[in-house]
Amino acid sequence: MTDKLHLDRAHLHHLYREMLRIRRFEAKCVELYQAQKIRGFLHLYDGEEPVAVGVMAALEARDAVVATYREHGQALARGVPMRALMAEMLGKLEGCCRGRGGSMHIFDRQRRFFGGNAIVGGSLPLSVGIAMADKQLRPGAVTACFFGEGAVAEGAFHESMNLAALWQLPVLFVCENNLYAMGVPLKDAESQTDVFRKAEAYRMASAQVDAMEPVQMAAAARRAVDHVRAGQGPFFLECRTYRFRAHSMFDTQAYRTREEVEDWKRRDPIERLRRWMVDNHLLSPDEATGIDAGIAAEIDDAVAFAEAGTLEPVAELERFVLMDSVVQEQAT
Repeated sequence: MTDKLHLDRAHLHHLYREMLRIRRFEAKCVELYQAQKIRGFLHLYDGEEPVAVGVMAALEARDAVVATYREHGQALARGVPMRALMAEMLGKLEGCCRGRGGSMHIFDRQRRFFGGNAIVGGSLPLSVGIAMADKQLRPGAVTACFFGEGAVAEGAFHESMNLAALWQLPVLFVCENNLYAMGVPLKDAESQTDVFRKAEAYRMASAQVDAMEPVQMAAAARRAVDHVRAGQGPFFLECRTYRFRAHSMFDTQAYRTREEVEDWKRRDPIERLRRWMVDNHLLSPDEATGIDAGIAAEIDDAVAFAEAGTLEPVAELERFVLMDSVVQEQAT
């Protein structure tokens, strides 16, 4: 657990707490889904938490985030309140999208969190457009674009890489490479399995990081964000990770063995960081207990808030289908 970037005790505690918040939040979502209180699709982030937490820790409020449909962890790490997120999961009016987005379409304008996008690779051209606008309106702002390695097979991936490099746009492309595009192993879909090499073909600065190591992930994210913010053009960060759960709650996982999953679980990034911090006297048992209790209380509060929420009135179901007025947003 070493890296050239020095992380102090407070930063390490932040990484640990945020990763554990995501893990416990999603575990509760599984319970609510099985109780049929969360409907539709549910794509979980277990095992991939260091990516979202590491990247978000390096971003600022002025930056933008464009996410995928596996975005609960990204939303929590970005600062979307757990109450609003849980209410959205339950389809309640008090949710961050009035219950209309659900699990796959989380959006928070105040925090510049632009999706949940359910289309594979759909986040890529959106991030190029946002970065183009921000280059004019918010000098120094970074757009962080999350996507899975399956998106590199889409035409939009290559178009976005080309335009971002050609126009030197302030985009951090974050490829969450969990080795499976739904049920297709990376080695069976791509002749070049080092995905960051594809960005190099567009003369884009790029790197690959072991995202199962939270400290290495945080350090790599900081270097990448600093590169983009300094006006040196886009950066492509391939984060090698693994999802411990199925692609979605409907997935039978016939494409991988139980032994493979258990082998990866022995590299659980949350548990590894906890042990390392304890061994190096950076986390005491009392501190760990306090973090657990705080997260448990926050989740209980969020669930109670969501379950007590209301459904959108039938009279408003046609609202937002057409734009009521044009809002002129001022750069901040």
